[in-house]
Amino acid sequence: MRILIVEDDRKAARLLSRGLQEEGFVVDMAHTVEEGDELARVTDYDLIVLDRMLHDRDGMELCRDLRASGIQTPVLMLTARDALADRVAGLNHGADDYLTKPYAFEELLARARALLRRSEITRPVVMAVADLSLDPVTHRVTRAGRTLDLTPKEYAILEILLRQAGEVVSRARLGERVWDVDQIGLDNLIDVHISNLRRKVDVTGLQPLIHTVRGRGFQLKEAGHERA
Repeated sequence: MRILIVEDDRKAARLLSRGLQEEGFVVDMAHTVEEGDELARVTDYDLIVLDRMLHDRDGMELCRDLRASGIQTPVLMLTARDALADRVAGLNHGADDYLTKPYAFEELLARARALLRRSEITRPVVMAVADLSLDPVTHRVTRAGRTLDLTPKEYAILEILLRQAGEVVSRARLGERVWDVDQIGLDNLIDVHISNLRRKVDVTGLQPLIHTVRGRGFQLKEAGHERA
């Protein structure tokens, strides 16, 4: 699942991003309201973690504008303000939950998962190709009815491949989405994780689903099924 963090404290944003990535989420970061607004309008996020006090504008304005434009992505608002009036104002501007700084990562993770479970009630949950399925809420992955034990990085890679099933996903995109850095120096690391993922997904006796497209990246698809 993909999460957008809108936070102008770059160190705090990196730490939060790293923690969420270790839990298997794909994370994008924005450091201004303008950046957050642009990303939220062009990408289908499952959750937005939004700081209330940003340097360029009030985060509540971003939340209000997104709701006014019809974007219903769940928003978890973060703030140093703990007065009741501030919490009420955040919720009235379209936030789904409100967490006061400083917070424990475990509480943020629990609140994020609760919002994700709630939002999944109205949208398809399980992604599947052939007999491979992935539940982005429970993080359960199965192949031919057997549960696969994946590391957080393997899960994140597989979710990206499933979300873009039939398309070629470049190493650069995997580096950006899974490791939050560009591709430089990551080729061998990515290849190791893909190899480990293949051993778990494409076991003997089942049709291979993860394919290497030479010079371009990787593709998840059934044999004989091409995407236009």
